[in-house]
Amino acid sequence: MARRPTTADAFNAVAEASRRDLLDALGTGEATVGELVGRLGMSQPQVSKHLAVLRAVGLVLVRVEGRHHWYRVNGPALKPIHDWVRTFERTWNTRLDRLDDLLAELQPKEEEP
Repeated sequence: MARRPTTADAFNAVAEASRRDLLDALGTGEATVGELVGRLGMSQPQVSKHLAVLRAVGLVLVRVEGRHHWYRVNGPALKPIHDWVRTFERTWNTRLDRLDDLLAELQPKEEEP
């Protein structure tokens, strides 16, 4: 089975740890490539390459101001990843609720006066 290109969808794009680091570094603000190089300790070509992949799948938006390109996370584009992870959240919450019930049953009962 052939691998899908990293620019095929958001899941492939965030499979690379450096791209997740870039998304974390951008957070809720904007940053230039130079700022991201300083924050992450990656080379400028590496940052530019990974930003291009994130931009190709729509996870990062860019605003041009003079000679500077300001990158920011495109939150709505992360929704498919959030929705996928959320299915596991429900499963784990159900399992943790069952564990809470079991632990409550195993607690020694306090005797009423």
